[in-house]
Amino acid sequence: MSGDELRTTPFHAQHVALGAKMVPFAGYAMPVQYAGITKEHEAVRTAVGVFDVSHMGEFEFTGPDRHTWVNRLTCNDVEALDEGQAQYTALLNDRGTFIDDCIVYRFADRIMMVVNAANLAKDWEHVTASKGSIDADVADTSNAVALLAVQGPETQALLQPLTDLDLDGIGYYRFTQGRVAGTDCVVARTGYTGEDGFELYFGTADSAAMWDAIVNAGAVPCGLGARDTLRLEMGYALYGNDIDDTVNPYEARLGWIVKLQKHGGFMGQAALEAIKAEGPTRRLVGFRCVERAIPRQGYEVFLEGRQVDVVRSGGFSPSLQVGIGTTFLPAGTTAPGTEIELGVRGKRVRAEVVKTPFYVGGSVRKA
Repeated sequence: MSGDELRTTPFHAQHVALGAKMVPFAGYAMPVQYAGITKEHEAVRTAVGVFDVSHMGEFEFTGPDRHTWVNRLTCNDVEALDEGQAQYTALLNDRGTFIDDCIVYRFADRIMMVVNAANLAKDWEHVTASKGSIDADVADTSNAVALLAVQGPETQALLQPLTDLDLDGIGYYRFTQGRVAGTDCVVARTGYTGEDGFELYFGTADSAAMWDAIVNAGAVPCGLGARDTLRLEMGYALYGNDIDDTVNPYEARLGWIVKLQKHGGFMGQAALEAIKAEGPTRRLVGFRCVERAIPRQGYEVFLEGRQVDVVRSGGFSPSLQVGIGTTFLPAGTTAPGTEIELGVRGKRVRAEVVKTPFYVGGSVRKA
């Protein structure tokens, strides 16, 4: 896709003005870095960073049967949510593998589903094709929504002077609505970095004012590069790397989002019941390099001299100063300490399975 065909987010002018390195991502021109990936990574781990994630997609479900519809579409249980609560979940196909992972937000009058930008078109087709006779409607509001992720241990202190909302009262994976920097927002204590923080959803017309307020308050602009190193250190799944339509939640160690006993059933349930009964044949694991190397997606992974998979996600951990990554290993060979080898530029490099998250010093609030 050429630069002329790439879409832009509402913050494109701000990225360009700051000299960000722009790259194609999911059909958008997105900043990969500003001052440098390591500096931006460290800013989020120690203070506050702000990410433009407006490329993400938002679907809004309304009508009497909205909960029933979303529950049939996703493997977690929307009915278990309180108003003002969010939930990590997934859209699955009839094989029980991932169409996409997503977050749903339960409002008093609607449900918002946030999906990955690269999957928006196929997700929309899947959602709308599933409606049948359900008394509910869905709208793709992606183009009307700007989204900033403000992340880091000092985020609450930075944002509180910009709002009358009681940010301390917003629990983990909870949200509220109010004004931030004079703008009507949905303020959610969610994120993808392992640090405390908030994601702010608001109308695109207010993008410049919101960006300026947050950056002027001290948040460091961060790009996709730091977003990836931060989420990798936490072992968070990335669609297209760790999960895709060949992977089911049990082998991805995401069985906790599968609610087989919820009322009404869901797409992919029968397949997952069979997989759970038999046990998955492989498991996603984290590994660290024993020898100096930077693992990259696609590098071969060997167990006892035989290739068993490739590196799914990988890179150099700025916080731990070592190469880390994820891969699938056969069931029964996934214990921490298990020795594997990576094919790195024609050489075999030693690595070992470790527990995830790789980084455990984050400020993310779990209550």
